[in-house]
Amino acid sequence: MASILIVDDDELLLRFLEHKLQAKGYTIITATDGLQALEVASEQKPDLILLDIMMPDMDGLEVLRRLKASPTTDGIPVLMLTARKLEQDVVVGLSLGAQDYLVKPFMAKELLMRIQKLLEG
Repeated sequence: MASILIVDDDELLLRFLEHKLQAKGYTIITATDGLQALEVASEQKPDLILLDIMMPDMDGLEVLRRLKASPTTDGIPVLMLTARKLEQDVVVGLSLGAQDYLVKPFMAKELLMRIQKLLEG
């Protein structure tokens, strides 16, 4: 089954997503900040990354820029999962290379469907 890297500084949300996705058979890797996310993505090359924007130290948009600039991680699909819902936020995320963008709060079934669609390519 596919591996998914979840990047979010909200511990409760991380645990919720981890539980939901493991129940569907996915292997879950977590990171709580941008630097850790870049390191883990480069080392473990997950099949998909769920990426929050608002995080300490390095925001998700900078993480996305760096992921897409690296030949090691540029092919990994990224789904932005964030509370940032302005049109400009969505446009920036997608223009930087995210394959999808979902606003918090989200419906778990919708997230699972979007994940499945991205993993099917």
